[in-house]
Amino acid sequence: MQNPTKRRLADVASPQRQAFEIGTTTIQPGTRQTLNLPMSLLSNHTPMVIPIHVIHGKKDGPRLFISAAIHGDELNGVEIIRRILKSPRIKKLRGTLVAVPIVNVFGFLAHSRYLPDRRDLNRSFPGSEKGSLTSQLAHLFMKEVVLRCTHGIDLHTGAIHRSNLPQIRADLTDPIMEQLATSFSAPLVLHSDLRDGSLRRVATDNQIPTMLYEAGEALRFDELAIRLGVRGIFRVMQTLGMFATPPAPIRTNSVVSHSSYWLRAPTGGIFRSLFSLGARVKKGEKVGTISDPMGETETLVEAGEPGIFIGRTNLPVVNQGDALFHIAKVHNATTAEKIVAEFHEEFKEEMNLETLSHE
Repeated sequence: MQNPTKRRLADVASPQRQAFEIGTTTIQPGTRQTLNLPMSLLSNHTPMVIPIHVIHGKKDGPRLFISAAIHGDELNGVEIIRRILKSPRIKKLRGTLVAVPIVNVFGFLAHSRYLPDRRDLNRSFPGSEKGSLTSQLAHLFMKEVVLRCTHGIDLHTGAIHRSNLPQIRADLTDPIMEQLATSFSAPLVLHSDLRDGSLRRVATDNQIPTMLYEAGEALRFDELAIRLGVRGIFRVMQTLGMFATPPAPIRTNSVVSHSSYWLRAPTGGIFRSLFSLGARVKKGEKVGTISDPMGETETLVEAGEPGIFIGRTNLPVVNQGDALFHIAKVHNATTAEKIVAEFHEEFKEEMNLETLSHE
Protein backbone atom coordinates (compact mmCIF):
# COMPACT_ATOMS: atom_id res chain seq x y z
CA MET A 1 0.00 0.00 0.00
CA GLN A 2 1.37 3.40 -0.97
CA ASN A 3 2.39 5.68 1.93
CA PRO A 4 -0.26 8.47 1.96
CA THR A 5 2.18 11.11 3.18
CA LYS A 6 4.69 10.36 0.45
CA ARG A 7 1.91 10.53 -2.12
CA ARG A 8 1.13 14.07 -1.01
CA LEU A 9 4.84 15.00 -1.03
CA ALA A 10 5.10 13.94 -4.64
CA ASP A 11 2.24 16.31 -5.43
CA VAL A 12 4.02 19.36 -4.00
CA ALA A 13 7.48 18.72 -5.46
CA SER A 14 8.64 20.94 -8.34
CA PRO A 15 11.62 20.69 -10.70
CA GLN A 16 12.85 24.21 -9.93
CA ARG A 17 12.70 25.89 -6.54
CA GLN A 18 10.67 29.09 -6.60
CA ALA A 19 10.64 32.01 -4.19
CA PHE A 20 7.93 32.05 -1.51
CA GLU A 21 5.63 35.06 -1.38
CA ILE A 22 3.52 36.24 1.53
CA GLY A 23 1.89 39.64 1.66
CA THR A 24 4.26 41.99 -0.17
CA THR A 25 7.36 40.04 0.89
CA THR A 26 9.34 37.60 -1.27
CA ILE A 27 11.58 35.03 0.43
CA GLN A 28 14.22 33.41 -1.76
CA PRO A 29 15.18 29.71 -1.48
CA GLY A 30 17.72 29.07 1.25
CA THR A 31 16.78 32.16 3.26
CA ARG A 32 14.62 33.06 6.24
CA GLN A 33 12.86 36.29 7.12
CA THR A 34 10.62 37.87 9.74
CA LEU A 35 7.86 40.06 8.37
CA ASN A 36 4.92 42.00 9.76
CA LEU A 37 1.60 41.41 8.02
CA PRO A 38 -0.54 44.58 8.35
CA MET A 39 -3.91 43.91 9.96
CA SER A 40 -5.57 47.16 11.06
CA LEU A 41 -5.19 50.38 13.02
CA LEU A 42 -6.03 50.57 16.70
CA SER A 43 -8.42 53.29 17.87
CA ASN A 44 -5.41 55.55 18.54
CA HIS A 45 -4.12 54.82 15.00
CA THR A 46 -1.28 52.58 16.14
CA PRO A 47 -0.69 49.96 13.41
CA MET A 48 -1.57 46.39 14.36
CA VAL A 49 0.41 43.68 12.56
CA ILE A 50 0.76 39.89 12.66
CA PRO A 51 4.43 38.83 13.12
CA ILE A 52 5.38 35.93 10.83
CA HIS A 53 8.68 34.10 10.34
CA VAL A 54 9.26 32.20 7.09
CA ILE A 55 12.06 29.69 6.50
CA HIS A 56 12.24 28.81 2.82
CA GLY A 57 14.59 25.85 2.33
CA LYS A 58 16.85 25.35 -0.65
CA LYS A 59 15.17 22.06 -1.56
CA ASP A 60 11.55 21.34 -2.42
CA GLY A 61 9.21 19.91 0.15
CA PRO A 62 5.96 20.54 2.00
CA ARG A 63 4.90 24.01 3.10
CA LEU A 64 3.96 23.70 6.77
CA PHE A 65 2.35 26.41 8.87
CA ILE A 66 2.48 26.30 12.66
CA SER A 67 0.23 28.78 14.43
CA ALA A 68 -0.36 29.74 18.05
CA ALA A 69 -2.43 32.16 20.12
CA ILE A 70 -5.48 32.03 17.86
CA HIS A 71 -6.97 32.37 21.31
CA GLY A 72 -4.89 35.26 22.61
CA ASP A 73 -4.44 33.92 26.15
CA GLU A 74 -3.11 30.49 25.10
CA LEU A 75 0.64 30.93 25.46
CA ASN A 76 2.36 27.52 25.37
CA GLY A 77 2.35 27.56 21.57
CA VAL A 78 4.14 30.91 21.48
CA GLU A 79 7.06 29.40 23.39
CA ILE A 80 6.97 26.19 21.34
CA ILE A 81 7.38 28.17 18.12
CA ARG A 82 10.14 30.33 19.63
CA ARG A 83 12.16 27.23 20.55
CA ILE A 84 11.66 25.68 17.12
CA LEU A 85 12.88 28.82 15.37
CA LYS A 86 15.95 28.94 17.66
CA SER A 87 16.87 25.31 17.00
CA PRO A 88 19.96 24.62 14.84
CA ARG A 89 18.03 21.76 13.20
CA ILE A 90 15.91 24.23 11.29
CA LYS A 91 18.90 25.25 9.14
CA LYS A 92 18.66 21.91 7.30
CA LEU A 93 15.01 22.36 6.37
CA ARG A 94 13.53 21.01 3.15
CA GLY A 95 10.41 22.80 1.98
CA THR A 96 8.99 25.82 3.77
CA LEU A 97 8.05 26.58 7.36
CA VAL A 98 5.63 29.45 8.03
CA ALA A 99 5.63 30.18 11.78
CA VAL A 100 2.98 32.46 13.27
CA PRO A 101 3.46 32.56 17.06
CA ILE A 102 0.72 35.15 17.71
CA VAL A 103 -2.27 35.10 15.37
CA ASN A 104 -4.70 36.94 17.67
CA VAL A 105 -2.46 39.90 18.50
CA PHE A 106 -5.38 41.81 20.03
CA GLY A 107 -6.20 39.08 22.54
CA PHE A 108 -2.52 38.44 23.25
CA LEU A 109 -1.95 42.05 24.32
CA ALA A 110 -5.14 42.09 26.41
CA HIS A 111 -4.52 38.63 27.98
CA SER A 112 -7.87 37.63 26.48
CA ARG A 113 -9.15 34.66 24.50
CA TYR A 114 -11.17 36.93 22.22
CA LEU A 115 -10.78 39.96 19.99
CA PRO A 116 -12.11 43.42 20.91
CA ASP A 117 -15.47 42.58 19.30
CA ARG A 118 -15.76 39.61 21.73
CA ARG A 119 -15.82 37.04 18.94
CA ASP A 120 -13.93 33.74 18.94
CA LEU A 121 -11.45 33.67 16.05
CA ASN A 122 -11.54 29.88 15.91
CA ARG A 123 -15.27 29.97 15.16
CA SER A 124 -14.95 32.65 12.47
CA PHE A 125 -13.11 30.98 9.57
CA PRO A 126 -12.92 31.41 6.62
CA GLY A 127 -13.84 34.99 7.48
CA SER A 128 -14.67 37.89 5.24
CA GLU A 129 -12.75 40.87 3.92
CA LYS A 130 -15.75 43.12 4.70
CA GLY A 131 -16.92 41.48 7.94
CA SER A 132 -16.29 42.13 11.63
CA LEU A 133 -12.75 42.64 12.96
CA THR A 134 -12.54 38.94 13.85
CA SER A 135 -13.88 37.92 10.45
CA GLN A 136 -11.35 40.14 8.69
CA LEU A 137 -8.47 38.63 10.69
CA ALA A 138 -9.67 35.11 9.84
CA HIS A 139 -9.85 36.06 6.14
CA LEU A 140 -6.36 37.59 6.18
CA PHE A 141 -4.82 34.58 7.93
CA MET A 142 -6.47 32.16 5.52
CA LYS A 143 -5.41 34.13 2.46
CA GLU A 144 -1.81 34.91 3.40
CA VAL A 145 -0.83 31.87 5.47
CA VAL A 146 -3.08 28.81 5.33
CA LEU A 147 -3.82 28.74 1.60
CA ARG A 148 -0.11 29.10 0.79
CA CYS A 149 0.71 25.90 2.69
CA THR A 150 0.19 22.16 2.24
CA HIS A 151 -0.05 21.11 5.92
CA GLY A 152 -0.74 22.77 9.25
CA ILE A 153 -0.34 22.41 13.03
CA ASP A 154 -2.41 24.70 15.24
CA LEU A 155 -1.28 25.03 18.89
CA HIS A 156 -3.73 25.50 21.76
CA THR A 157 -4.10 25.15 25.53
CA GLY A 158 -7.09 24.68 27.78
CA ALA A 159 -9.22 27.75 28.43
CA ILE A 160 -8.63 29.99 31.44
CA HIS A 161 -8.74 28.02 34.74
CA ARG A 162 -8.72 24.77 32.75
CA SER A 163 -5.82 22.39 32.01
CA ASN A 164 -5.50 19.86 29.18
CA LEU A 165 -3.37 16.75 29.08
CA PRO A 166 -1.00 17.08 26.07
CA GLN A 167 -2.99 15.66 23.17
CA ILE A 168 -3.40 15.73 19.42
CA ARG A 169 -6.88 16.26 17.99
CA ALA A 170 -7.38 15.19 14.42
CA ASP A 171 -9.75 13.50 12.00
CA LEU A 172 -8.52 9.92 12.32
CA THR A 173 -10.73 8.75 9.44
CA ASP A 174 -8.20 10.45 7.10
CA PRO A 175 -5.18 8.10 6.68
CA ILE A 176 -2.79 11.00 6.07
CA MET A 177 -3.96 12.76 9.19
CA GLU A 178 -3.87 9.58 11.25
CA GLN A 179 -0.25 8.94 10.28
CA LEU A 180 0.86 12.49 11.08
CA ALA A 181 -1.10 12.57 14.34
CA THR A 182 0.49 9.38 15.66
CA SER A 183 3.96 10.48 14.50
CA PHE A 184 3.66 13.55 16.78
CA SER A 185 3.88 11.08 19.69
CA ALA A 186 1.78 12.96 22.25
CA PRO A 187 0.42 11.06 25.26
CA LEU A 188 -3.05 11.04 23.68
CA VAL A 189 -4.45 11.16 20.14
CA LEU A 190 -8.16 12.00 20.12
CA HIS A 191 -10.42 11.70 17.09
CA SER A 192 -12.15 15.03 16.78
CA ASP A 193 -14.85 15.86 14.26
CA LEU A 194 -14.41 19.05 12.27
CA ARG A 195 -16.25 22.01 13.78
CA ASP A 196 -17.87 24.68 11.62
CA GLY A 197 -15.97 27.96 11.69
CA SER A 198 -12.74 26.43 12.97
CA LEU A 199 -9.38 26.83 11.28
CA ARG A 200 -8.99 23.05 11.09
CA ARG A 201 -12.34 22.67 9.31
CA VAL A 202 -11.65 25.29 6.65
CA ALA A 203 -8.05 24.15 6.10
CA THR A 204 -9.23 20.55 5.66
CA ASP A 205 -11.95 21.69 3.24
CA ASN A 206 -9.11 23.20 1.17
CA GLN A 207 -7.15 19.91 1.14
CA ILE A 208 -4.64 21.14 3.75
CA PRO A 209 -4.37 18.44 6.45
CA THR A 210 -4.24 20.24 9.81
CA MET A 211 -4.02 18.93 13.37
CA LEU A 212 -4.52 20.55 16.76
CA TYR A 213 -2.09 20.24 19.67
CA GLU A 214 -3.82 20.91 23.00
CA ALA A 215 -1.75 21.11 26.19
CA GLY A 216 -1.67 23.02 29.45
CA GLU A 217 -3.65 26.02 30.66
CA ALA A 218 -4.28 29.55 29.38
CA LEU A 219 -1.95 32.35 30.58
CA ARG A 220 0.61 29.84 31.91
CA PHE A 221 3.73 28.09 30.60
CA ASP A 222 3.84 24.32 31.11
CA GLU A 223 7.35 22.98 30.57
CA LEU A 224 6.30 19.39 29.88
CA ALA A 225 3.65 20.52 27.37
CA ILE A 226 6.16 22.81 25.66
CA ARG A 227 8.84 20.14 25.34
CA LEU A 228 6.35 17.61 24.02
CA GLY A 229 5.15 20.19 21.49
CA VAL A 230 8.63 21.00 20.20
CA ARG A 231 9.57 17.34 19.89
CA GLY A 232 6.25 16.46 18.29
CA ILE A 233 6.43 19.16 15.62
CA PHE A 234 9.94 18.12 14.66
CA ARG A 235 8.75 14.49 14.43
CA VAL A 236 5.90 15.53 12.11
CA MET A 237 8.34 17.52 9.97
CA GLN A 238 10.60 14.47 9.72
CA THR A 239 7.63 12.29 8.78
CA LEU A 240 6.75 14.76 6.02
CA GLY A 241 10.32 14.61 4.69
CA MET A 242 11.24 18.16 5.70
CA PHE A 243 14.51 16.81 7.13
CA ALA A 244 16.86 14.25 5.61
CA THR A 245 16.58 11.88 8.58
CA PRO A 246 13.35 10.05 9.49
CA PRO A 247 11.95 10.35 13.03
CA ALA A 248 13.40 8.07 15.71
CA PRO A 249 11.30 5.07 16.71
CA ILE A 250 8.53 5.97 19.14
CA ARG A 251 9.55 5.03 22.67
CA THR A 252 6.01 5.11 24.08
CA ASN A 253 2.96 4.77 21.83
CA SER A 254 0.17 7.30 22.20
CA VAL A 255 -3.18 6.41 23.71
CA VAL A 256 -5.77 6.58 20.92
CA SER A 257 -9.36 7.53 21.69
CA HIS A 258 -12.23 7.90 19.24
CA SER A 259 -14.66 9.66 21.57
CA SER A 260 -14.84 11.63 24.81
CA TYR A 261 -17.36 13.27 27.11
CA TRP A 262 -17.64 16.12 29.60
CA LEU A 263 -18.47 15.52 33.24
CA ARG A 264 -20.45 18.53 34.53
CA ALA A 265 -21.31 19.85 37.97
CA PRO A 266 -24.67 18.52 39.20
CA THR A 267 -24.98 21.56 41.49
CA GLY A 268 -23.12 24.73 42.41
CA GLY A 269 -20.64 25.07 45.27
CA ILE A 270 -17.03 24.41 46.22
CA PHE A 271 -15.51 21.61 44.13
CA ARG A 272 -12.75 19.33 45.38
CA SER A 273 -11.20 17.05 42.79
CA LEU A 274 -9.84 13.61 43.62
CA PHE A 275 -8.04 12.93 40.33
CA SER A 276 -5.23 14.41 38.23
CA LEU A 277 -4.80 14.53 34.45
CA GLY A 278 -3.93 11.21 32.87
CA ALA A 279 -5.49 9.13 35.64
CA ARG A 280 -7.98 6.38 34.79
CA VAL A 281 -11.52 6.28 36.11
CA LYS A 282 -14.17 3.57 36.31
CA LYS A 283 -17.88 3.91 35.59
CA GLY A 284 -19.65 5.24 38.67
CA GLU A 285 -16.39 6.01 40.48
CA LYS A 286 -16.33 9.03 42.81
CA VAL A 287 -14.19 11.74 41.21
CA GLY A 288 -14.88 14.68 43.52
CA THR A 289 -17.31 16.45 45.80
CA ILE A 290 -19.21 19.73 45.70
CA SER A 291 -20.18 21.31 49.00
CA ASP A 292 -21.52 24.56 50.35
CA PRO A 293 -18.97 26.94 51.99
CA MET A 294 -20.04 25.80 55.50
CA GLY A 295 -19.70 22.12 54.68
CA GLU A 296 -23.28 21.38 55.69
CA THR A 297 -24.16 19.73 52.37
CA GLU A 298 -22.04 17.59 50.10
CA THR A 299 -22.79 16.22 46.64
CA LEU A 300 -20.75 13.40 45.15
CA VAL A 301 -19.59 13.67 41.54
CA GLU A 302 -19.35 10.31 39.77
CA ALA A 303 -17.97 9.29 36.39
CA GLY A 304 -20.57 8.35 33.80
CA GLU A 305 -18.31 6.06 31.75
CA PRO A 306 -14.80 4.63 32.12
CA GLY A 307 -11.80 6.42 30.59
CA ILE A 308 -8.87 8.69 31.38
CA PHE A 309 -8.89 12.35 32.40
CA ILE A 310 -7.65 14.58 29.58
CA GLY A 311 -8.98 17.93 30.80
CA ARG A 312 -10.03 19.41 34.15
CA THR A 313 -11.07 22.64 35.80
CA ASN A 314 -8.57 24.30 38.15
CA LEU A 315 -11.19 26.59 39.67
CA PRO A 316 -12.83 25.21 42.85
CA VAL A 317 -15.80 27.60 42.63
CA VAL A 318 -18.35 26.04 40.26
CA ASN A 319 -21.90 26.62 39.10
CA GLN A 320 -24.40 23.95 38.14
CA GLY A 321 -23.57 22.69 34.65
CA ASP A 322 -19.93 23.81 34.68
CA ALA A 323 -17.51 21.40 32.97
CA LEU A 324 -15.42 19.68 35.65
CA PHE A 325 -13.59 17.00 33.66
CA HIS A 326 -13.04 16.01 30.05
CA ILE A 327 -12.77 12.21 29.87
CA ALA A 328 -11.53 10.22 26.88
CA LYS A 329 -13.09 6.82 26.32
CA VAL A 330 -10.45 4.12 25.78
CA HIS A 331 -10.49 0.35 25.36
CA ASN A 332 -8.18 -0.25 28.34
CA ALA A 333 -8.05 2.58 30.87
CA THR A 334 -5.42 0.83 33.00
CA THR A 335 -3.00 0.59 30.06
CA ALA A 336 -3.76 4.18 29.04
CA GLU A 337 -2.95 5.46 32.53
CA LYS A 338 0.36 3.56 32.44
CA ILE A 339 1.28 5.02 29.03
CA VAL A 340 0.62 8.59 30.22
CA ALA A 341 2.74 7.95 33.33
CA GLU A 342 5.58 6.69 31.11
CA PHE A 343 5.48 9.90 29.08
CA HIS A 344 5.81 11.96 32.25
CA GLU A 345 8.72 9.86 33.52
CA GLU A 346 10.49 10.07 30.16
CA PHE A 347 10.40 13.85 30.16
CA LYS A 348 11.28 14.17 33.84
CA GLU A 349 14.41 12.12 33.14
CA GLU A 350 15.26 14.38 30.21
CA MET A 351 14.82 17.56 32.28
CA ASN A 352 16.87 16.12 35.17
CA LEU A 353 19.73 15.28 32.80
CA GLU A 354 19.68 18.82 31.40
CA THR A 355 19.76 20.27 34.92
CA LEU A 356 22.78 18.12 35.84
CA SER A 357 24.62 19.12 32.64
CA HIS A 358 24.26 22.82 33.55
CA GLU A 359 25.51 22.45 37.13
